[in-house]
Amino acid sequence: MGFVPLIEVTRGDLAECQHWGAVAVADRHGRVLAQVGDPYTVTFTRSTIKAFQALPFMQSGGAQALGWGAGELALLCASHNGEAMHVEQVEHMLGSVGQSYHALRCGCHRPLFAELGLGSLPDGFVPDERHNNCSGKHAGFVAHCVRQGWPLDNHLDPAHPLQWAIRERVAQAVGLGPEQLVMGIDGCSAPNYAMPLAHLARGYARLAGGAPDTDLDQSLTALADAMVQRPELGSGTGRHDLDFMRAGQGDWVSKTGADGVQVVGSRSRGEAFALKIMDGNMVAQVAAAVEVMDQLGWLDAAQQEALAPRRNAVIRNAKGLVVGGRRPVFRLQRATA
Repeated sequence: MGFVPLIEVTRGDLAECQHWGAVAVADRHGRVLAQVGDPYTVTFTRSTIKAFQALPFMQSGGAQALGWGAGELALLCASHNGEAMHVEQVEHMLGSVGQSYHALRCGCHRPLFAELGLGSLPDGFVPDERHNNCSGKHAGFVAHCVRQGWPLDNHLDPAHPLQWAIRERVAQAVGLGPEQLVMGIDGCSAPNYAMPLAHLARGYARLAGGAPDTDLDQSLTALADAMVQRPELGSGTGRHDLDFMRAGQGDWVSKTGADGVQVVGSRSRGEAFALKIMDGNMVAQVAAAVEVMDQLGWLDAAQQEALAPRRNAVIRNAKGLVVGGRRPVFRLQRATA
């Protein structure tokens, strides 16, 4: 499948675990600039395509008509923690079209801030759809359906006009035909699409650096602006996308996806990379992303220092003894002219 070792975990002097994956670096024209493994490895995109799933709503003028600003647009693209700031923003988005969380069809789970050990829940807490990490995206789905007069009960059905429109816009953003997208159902019950990593990277190069060759340019720019202006809404306390975008100081548009998918675009360079860790390990996913940014020359000394704990780490046991470490074991292969 084109995967190679990306991150190695050692115990003593011996390699104990390896996390395999692939990386594609591309510009907005679709040129593959660098790679590790096969850059055309096909993988499900998971939450990395949330900005593209918002495009039918954006292209229809929905955000402008409802007066949605950076906070709402960041939530459209978010895999959020379910903190109070996220729940309140989702409530506002739904309220602006006269709906409540009962209109959402994403299901519910424990807020990520609790699931990831970043905080605790009060006694008797019962989560609902607002706490789902995808509830911002789904609030956008509901808003678009209300404005278009489409039925809400089945709006996640792949045959619903909303999902047809999303499939077309996702394909357009990444430079594929809708028929080339492989469909599956995501954890939030919405259709999700698999595609080559190089095309996912191309989509993020357009999101980050603009897409003047398409009619999506203004919508993508508005979504990217919101993601970098309000990164705490796009992820949340303690999350690596928040760390990445703060370290990037407005240049990096970063988005994680479940099961080892990560995309980061550089606005100043008009390029992006997409990576997949085959076993879905998020620690390895984040470590590999930092290493890719460093090998691409995106990190200055301060950024290297800020993100160092996300890349290399010593591993300690319960007693505090150093028993091993984590390190990247790959080199980007640059494209030749």
